[in-house]
Amino acid sequence: MTRPIAARLAGAPISWGVCEVPGWGPQLPPPLVLAEMAALGLQATEFGPNGFLPAPGVARRQVLAQYGLRAVGGFVPVVAHQPERDPLTELGTLFDEFVAAGSDTVVFAAVDGRDGYDDRTELDELGWRTLCRNLDRLAAAAVVRGLRPALHPHVGTLVERDGDVDRVLAGCGIPLCLDTGHLMVGGVNPLALARLAADRIAHVHLKDVDPGIAARVRSGVLGYTDAVKAGMYRPLGQGGANVAEVVSTLEAAGYDGW
Repeated sequence: MTRPIAARLAGAPISWGVCEVPGWGPQLPPPLVLAEMAALGLQATEFGPNGFLPAPGVARRQVLAQYGLRAVGGFVPVVAHQPERDPLTELGTLFDEFVAAGSDTVVFAAVDGRDGYDDRTELDELGWRTLCRNLDRLAAAAVVRGLRPALHPHVGTLVERDGDVDRVLAGCGIPLCLDTGHLMVGGVNPLALARLAADRIAHVHLKDVDPGIAARVRSGVLGYTDAVKAGMYRPLGQGGANVAEVVSTLEAAGYDGW
């Protein structure tokens, strides 16, 4: 039986502005962020960017436990489209560290290796074949270690627009992280995706988005960083992402993840 939603509500440091992008803005200290998560009644949290929490997995678990939180896992940008690079080798001991921290999920983003999300690279056929092959290798390696893998379609990454998501669904087996905000900004209807591919959804990020600002990002008039500064992300229920319907659709389909 699916666990109640309240037992599966987790946080992420990005909601407090803690981001892996250099120069993103003030980076709040972990004690403040974790204490506020706990005060909100959240059950768990993603790790945030490298350096936000202690590196060794056991130390992360201990820090979170001080605030009554457990580890969900984390957002892992990975370069997986270049034939000359092996993303599994480059990740090193990351999976083992996640397990040691008590996490159950690893969320990949297919990045091109540059900082930030204001520009994106268009893949050729070789790039797509390489990306899909490596995404499935990453997913398999995570599963072997008892982790639930998910690919995050994300603005400014190789998998952003509706055509990108379609190629992943058709060419890879890796499950998806359904991020209602990033999908909408990329031109993907998150509710339609929830209805079409509920069986491929392994993790969910809930965001809401101002449709007008999102349209300016898609058209190239406004960069992602400036869009965030302009208030593109809205409180849940105050944007155009149909967050409540996405949640009810996934729950009805048997989704039981975070």
